Order: sequence, then C-alpha cells, then structure tokens
Amino acid sequence: MLSQARLKPFSRLQVILQHLRMSKHADSTAEVLLEKRGGAGIITLNRPKALNALNISMIQQIYPQIKTWEQDPETFLIIIKGTGGKAFCAGGDIRAITEAGKAGDRLAQDFFREEYMLNNAIGTCKKPYVALIDGITMGGGVGLSVHGHFRVATEKTLFAMPETAIGLFPDVGGGYFLPRLSGKVGYYLALTGFRLKGRDVLKAGIATHFVDSEQLPTLEKDLIALKSPSMENIADLLNAYHMKSKVDQEKFVLDEHMEKINSLFSANSMEEIVKKLKQDGSPFATKQLETINKMSPTSLKLTLRQLREGASMSLQDVLTMEYRLSQACMRGHDFYEGVRAVLIDKDQSPRWKPAALEDVSDEFVDDCFKPLGKNDLKL
Repeated sequence: MLSQARLKPFSRLQVILQHLRMSKHADSTAEVLLEKRGGAGIITLNRPKALNALNISMIQQIYPQIKTWEQDPETFLIIIKGTGGKAFCAGGDIRAITEAGKAGDRLAQDFFREEYMLNNAIGTCKKPYVALIDGITMGGGVGLSVHGHFRVATEKTLFAMPETAIGLFPDVGGGYFLPRLSGKVGYYLALTGFRLKGRDVLKAGIATHFVDSEQLPTLEKDLIALKSPSMENIADLLNAYHMKSKVDQEKFVLDEHMEKINSLFSANSMEEIVKKLKQDGSPFATKQLETINKMSPTSLKLTLRQLREGASMSLQDVLTMEYRLSQACMRGHDFYEGVRAVLIDKDQSPRWKPAALEDVSDEFVDDCFKPLGKNDLKL
C-alpha cells in the first residue's frame, strides 16, 4: 500500500522535482503521461497497443498526482484521456492479476486495493475532473471516469461492464453507480454485460456530455485556456460543446425495452430473474436469457447482491464491499476459468463451478461479503 509519506509530496525538493518533471516534454514511451498545461493537470493513458489497459504502475503514478493537483492552488481542473484513437481505457490489466492470483502473489491484493483507492480519489476529488471517454471504456476504464464530475462521450465511445463473463463482478464502484441509473438499467448492464455506444452512453446517464470526436482537441485547448475556472465555468464550456454536436433524433437504444427491463430485473434473486425471463418469452427476454446462461452463476449472484446493497451505500462503503468480493474471486475458481476461456485460449466455453445458479448457495455468497478484518480496504 502507498505509505502516507508518499502521498504527501510537499517537501520543497519534491515540489521542485515535480516542476522539472512536468516541464520536460512528456516521455512518449511512458505508460501514463502526467503534465500541467495552463490551469489544467492532464493525465494521458499511454498504452495504445493494450487499449490503454490500466496496470498497477499506472495506478501508482496517477493516484499521488491527483492528490498533489488537488492541493495545488494553480491547478483548477484535471483532464484524463487516452491515446491511440481506439480506446479511453479497455479495463484493468486482467492477465497480470490472473497470474498473480494463481501464484499467490501480493499483486492480487494490491492491484484491487490501490485501484479502488484511486476510484475513491476520483469520486471525492475537490477539483473539477473531466474524463474524455473517446473509444472503448470498460471495467477499470469506467472506474477512472464515471465517479468524476464530467464524462464526455463521443460517437466512438463503447461502454460495458463485462465482468460476469469472466467470473468477476462489475467492480471499480459499479455497486455505487449502476443501481443509481434510471429504473433497472444498471442491473441489466451489470448482469448481461450489454454494450452501449456513442450517444446511448449519455442517454443511460453514464456520460454527462456528448461531443463529436473531432471536436475534442479544440475542447481540450479551450479547457486549458480557461482562467481560474470554477466548476460552473467548466460546465458552461462543456454545455456549449454539447449543444454544438450534431442533433440526435434517435431514441435511447433500450427505450423500447425499458418496461421489460424494469419489471424483469427487479426480482430479488437470480433464480427469480431467470424465471421471469422464461415466463416472458418475448424475443428480448429470450435473448437476455441466452446471455445470462453463458455467465458465471457465482458472478451473477454476487453482482445482483452487490448492486442491491450498493444502492443505499456510500461510494466508500461500496468500494470496501467490492474489495471483499475481489478477494473472494481471487480465492475461487471462476475468475481464472473465465479469463482462460475469454482472454487466453479464447474458446469462449468456460466451465463454471458451480455450473448452475441453484448450486451457488446463500452461505457461499454470504461468505464472499464477510469483512476481512485487518485486510479490509480502509478509505
């Protein structure tokens, strides 16, 4: 864990070194670029070949930098973006975590602990935080954006929380933001991993603004040029860009299914949701049933409870709960099997254990939510 000393780089020498680092041309090979331009601190995720997937060394650079900028009277806002044109951030570095978990390496604890601390730092950041979510934004990438004040989607944004397909659960604060989306949309997105594109990311309430992708460089320049801006000044600028983007006549992709989503996904248990989907029998319900049947039964049960409990919890309590779940998944079977089937062998045929929802006992689920004593996440 990052020591308190490392989180408070206020000694004079460190401040001077900080300025020197900031003023040098950013190193194009670094995995994350941190620079100060005008009144803005800019974080650039720079692993384009890996779709800017987030690893622990990136987390360990971003966290103290946000804390430093938060204290700096000359920094008025923080902007986070990705390079390469394809992705903002496609998620956490799952392969590294899988290898660590199998080997009993500390990384399987440290990664989640430090990632969730970063999610919380973004969620509690006192400076306006603007995430330019242009391109693929999934899992860990959602955690770097959704808890901030402003999330700017473009026509290239592709959002998903696909964790139930790999034996995990929609973490990084998914238990906080998903149940707070309108109706039961969040439950639907969490359990099925459904992907939202472009303007639908805004319409679902995940993004706060929509701007055409080609406008982002100009938007960024204008944000940097703002003189001592307040939260309102930044909102006004984003609203102006939002208004300029091409008007959209189309309805939200899930509009026609909202009534069904709200009734089918309001059940108290996974078994009940499945029963409702079967009884409904519509093409939409049948399709959801097919999708859910492919997911880890354990993940589905953990996720449903995570969202139902998270709906009335603070972000901090949600992240503490999710850390417990992350460690339960590291101890279990399905995460490693899901990663094998989806990311490594790519045979897309995971053999889940247990293989059926009714075989995942309430006692087992309760156990996954139990406090970890001195190993709990403390925020």
